[in-house]
Amino acid sequence: MTSSVADQPDRPPVPLIFAYGFRPFFLLSGLAAPVLLAAWIAVLATGSWPDGAVPAASWHAHEMLFAFVVAAVAGFLLTAVPSWTGTKALSGSPLAGLTALWLAGRVALLPVLGVPLPVATILDLAFLPALGIALAGPLVAAGKIRNTAFLALLGLLTAANLLFHLDWLGVLPGGTALGETLAIGVVLMMVAVIGGRIVPAFTRNALRLRGLDGTVVSRPWVEKVTLVSTLLMIPADLALPGTAIAGLLALVAALAHALRLAGWQPAKTLDQPILWVLHLGYAWVPAALALKAAHLLGAGVDGSAWVHALTAGAFATMIVAVMTRASLGHTGRMLVVTRPTVAGYILLTAAALLRVLAPALPGGLYWIALEGAGAAWIAAFACYLYVYAPILLAPRADGRPG
Repeated sequence: MTSSVADQPDRPPVPLIFAYGFRPFFLLSGLAAPVLLAAWIAVLATGSWPDGAVPAASWHAHEMLFAFVVAAVAGFLLTAVPSWTGTKALSGSPLAGLTALWLAGRVALLPVLGVPLPVATILDLAFLPALGIALAGPLVAAGKIRNTAFLALLGLLTAANLLFHLDWLGVLPGGTALGETLAIGVVLMMVAVIGGRIVPAFTRNALRLRGLDGTVVSRPWVEKVTLVSTLLMIPADLALPGTAIAGLLALVAALAHALRLAGWQPAKTLDQPILWVLHLGYAWVPAALALKAAHLLGAGVDGSAWVHALTAGAFATMIVAVMTRASLGHTGRMLVVTRPTVAGYILLTAAALLRVLAPALPGGLYWIALEGAGAAWIAAFACYLYVYAPILLAPRADGRPG
């Protein structure tokens, strides 16, 4: 005897926060950014740090990369991969488990808790491989090399994370510097690849909808030079740090990224914040690489300037640009940002500029600039959370699932 559909027990409804990958991870990324920076400001202001904890500066660098940035990367990939491959998005218990892994790593690495480092290492290292496993099936099934390349990048991020932990465990002194260098290089590569897909595509579509010339120039040789030079910087920075060779490679990459961006018609996006913020985020890439080249080639530029131009400028702006746009689009809302969102874009830009310029300022102004950068950063993400936390926690506006 067979039972009808009506006789089958109803499946429990999926909690809304776990209905789609962007919901938990865009929320967590937006929360991590201001909380982590506020913690770091408190450390700088008080000089207080728990005895026996990992070095404060190392923890700060690690968490900004593997908490803030990686959460945003996870939210993007868990949302984009189903679109690229035509497969069902991860949701429900598997997504909840993945979110719990990310949270477990953050809690384990809280300096005040004193979790034994071997335990914290296992918990923190588990997230990226789990994310890769969740994405591997649809990416491999799609059969496109450029898609499966994201699995390799996640593998390199895992290696970068491991380098931090090996240093903290006393196994590999200097591992923190290597891990930070590798992680920044990998995230930059992701920005180059993903930015090269979405910025020109979104720009073209938006301009054509307005009846404007939507021609976006994409020269094959520029694309190749951009991606190859960006990729080559990773081994160069690891094997030849601080050398003129690394500086020349950064200069080539800076010019290539600038030429690439120029073909995407950034000037025509100035009346649409949801577009110009993508161009602004990408513009930080050639700016940062030019600063890097100037530093390595002896032009007297402080080394921290290019690092923060890339991380607080390019990475953070691109993350916020993508999170605000994707959160609207994937919840059935119009792709139009509100004034608080635009204020967040501006505040984030001010934060990055102040942080980049701070080392060039005299003593008193240096600390004022740092404090201003921190305040602007926290305010920027407060704007993001004010607008987007309710959206991420609410049903789609069009009534569809997801």
